[in-house]
Amino acid sequence: MTTMKTARIHEFGDASVIRHDVVPRPAPAFGEVLVRVAATSFNPTEAALRAGMLQAFLPVDLPYTLGWDAAGTVAEIGAGVRGFAVGDRVVGRLDGGGAAQYVRAPAALLVAVPDTVPLAHAAALPVAGLTAWQAVFEHGKAAAGERVLVNGAGGGVGGFVTQLAKHAGAEVIATAAARSAEAVRRQGADQVIDYTAGPLSASLDDPVDLLLNLVALSPEDAAALVPLVRPGGRVVSIATPVEPDAAAGVTAMHMVARNDVSHLEALVGLVEAGSVTIDISASRPLTELADVHRLSEAGRIRGKVILVP
Repeated sequence: MTTMKTARIHEFGDASVIRHDVVPRPAPAFGEVLVRVAATSFNPTEAALRAGMLQAFLPVDLPYTLGWDAAGTVAEIGAGVRGFAVGDRVVGRLDGGGAAQYVRAPAALLVAVPDTVPLAHAAALPVAGLTAWQAVFEHGKAAAGERVLVNGAGGGVGGFVTQLAKHAGAEVIATAAARSAEAVRRQGADQVIDYTAGPLSASLDDPVDLLLNLVALSPEDAAALVPLVRPGGRVVSIATPVEPDAAAGVTAMHMVARNDVSHLEALVGLVEAGSVTIDISASRPLTELADVHRLSEAGRIRGKVILVP
C-alpha cells in the first residue's frame, strides 16, 4: 500500500471542516517507526484545536491530521531505532497524525502494549490517562485515607482520575450526570453526586482533602469549589483555573498535562494488572469523526470514544 486514508483539516471551523483524504503513506525518519493504526481516540481538546481556539499557544500547520492518541502495530523501523521490531504492539501520545491508517511516530514516545490489553482500547490511554495520572499523583498527591472529590467524573479523564484516586487508597466522591453514575460507581467511586440536582455543598457532608476539577466552569462556579475543601487542602484543575484561599490555607493550581512515557508505561502496567480498566463508551469508524466532534460539543459523550481507521 503506497497511500493511506486520513482525517484532517485544511482550515479551522466547525466539525464540517474535517476531511477524509487519501495521501501518500509516509516512511519513518531517523528515530521513528511507522505504526499501522488500530485506533485513535477522541479528546475534547481536539475539537477546540479544530475550531482554531488553540492557535495562540498550540499552533499547528495546515493541513493537519487529527489524532493525538494512537495504538497499533509497528509496520516499519527507521534508522537509529532500538528496542522495537516490526509487529510490536505499541501506544503513544503524538503531536497529531493518529487519525489515519498509518502514522510516523518517534520511537521514544511509544510504549509496548501487552497481549492481554485490547490494542484498539489502548488508544484511549495516552492523553486522558496521562492527564489523570499527573492530576492525581504528581500535582494532587492523593494519599491513602484522604477524601478526594472528582468534579466531572463522567468524562474520559474522569474515569481514569476516579480509578487512580481509588488506587491511591482515597475515599472518592465523584460528580456525574445520571447517565454516567453507574459507570462511575463501577470505576470505584464511593459516592456519586448528581451535579444537576443542585449545589455540591448541599450534597457533600464534610469537606474534602483534595478536589480535582475536570470541568469548564464560570468564575463564580469555580470559586464555589474552594469552600468544599478543608483548611490546608488542595485544588487541582485541568479546566477553569481556581483561585486559592490563602486565609484558609487552601492551595490551588491549574495544570496542563505533559507527555511522559514513564507515566504511560505505569498506566499500561496498571491496566495489565487489572487495577485500572479502560472504559470505552463507543467504537466508531474514523469516517464518523466529525459526528463524534459534534456529539462532544453538544455534551453527549461519556467515557472514551475510539475511532478505527
